[in-house]
Amino acid sequence: MLTLQIGVLGILASIAIGMVCTMIQYFKVPVARQIVSVYVEISRNTPLLIQLFFIYYGLPKIGIRTNPYACGVAGLAFLGGSYMTEAFRSGIEAVDRVQTESAASLGLSGLQILRYVIFPQALTISFPAFMANVIFLLKETSVFSAISLMDLMFTAKDLIGLYYQTAESLFLLVVFYLLILLPVSVLGSFIERRMRYAGFGS
Repeated sequence: MLTLQIGVLGILASIAIGMVCTMIQYFKVPVARQIVSVYVEISRNTPLLIQLFFIYYGLPKIGIRTNPYACGVAGLAFLGGSYMTEAFRSGIEAVDRVQTESAASLGLSGLQILRYVIFPQALTISFPAFMANVIFLLKETSVFSAISLMDLMFTAKDLIGLYYQTAESLFLLVVFYLLILLPVSVLGSFIERRMRYAGFGS
C-alpha cells in the first residue's frame, strides 16, 4: 500500500508539473521557458536515487526538513515531471500547424485552439509515451528503500535479513510488482486502442 500511495501521488504530481511546464513552453513564456528547459535537462540526466539523497540529506542543510514519505513523493514528482513534459510537448508538436492556422482563421482564440484542436489530438499521440512514463515511475519506487521507506523493496530486504529466505522473498517481490504493473499496462493498452482514430496510431 505504501508503494502504491507514493506511486500514485508522485505520478499525479508529475502530471501536474508536466502540464504546467508544457503550457509554459507552448506559450513561450519569457524566462520561465528557459527555467523549464534547465529543469528538464537536470531531472532527466540525474538518477532518482541521487535526487532523493539531495532532497532527504541535502535540503536539511539549508533548513528545509522533510520526512521519507514526502521525500519519496517529491522525488518521484521531480523526475516524472520532466518526462511528462517531454511526452506532452511531443504530442503538441506532432499536431499539424495547418490545423492551428485554420482554427485561428475561423476566429478561435489561443486557448480555444488549444482546447478544441490541439489538445484532443495531442492527447491521443502522447498517450503511449504517457503510459510508458507511468509504468517507469512505478518501477522507480524500488529505490525508496534507500531513504528508509518501508516499501516493497525494503520489506523484501527486511525479510531476507530476518529469515534468510532470499529466493522466496525475491520471488514474492517480483510477484507483487507484477500485480501492480500488469493491470496498469493492460489498462493502458486498452485505453490506447480506444483512443485511436483516423490518421493517428497504428
